[in-house]
Amino acid sequence: MNRNRQVTKKPIEIDCEEVWRHISDYVDEHVDPELRQEMTAHFKECAHCSAVLHGTRNVLRLVGDGRAFDLPSGVGKRLYGKLDAHLMKRRSTKR
Repeated sequence: MNRNRQVTKKPIEIDCEEVWRHISDYVDEHVDPELRQEMTAHFKECAHCSAVLHGTRNVLRLVGDGRAFDLPSGVGKRLYGKLDAHLMKRRSTKR
């Protein structure tokens, strides 16, 4: 038996929806190392998720600086609508 043979594991691919579910924990460094590695690799390959990551960090910087501001009415609803539309489009193109 050859004990020196290395077993190569295929990296697990993570999809955008899963990345978005954990992006806040990723930024706060509250994800396990394996998930963090998968997400980091995903950000390198996916321009859209990379933009979401940068946007999330920017929002946290703005909110975290202590200055309060009001968002215009409907911003959250429009944001979630755009995210839902994007996910639906991605799902339909994968088929």
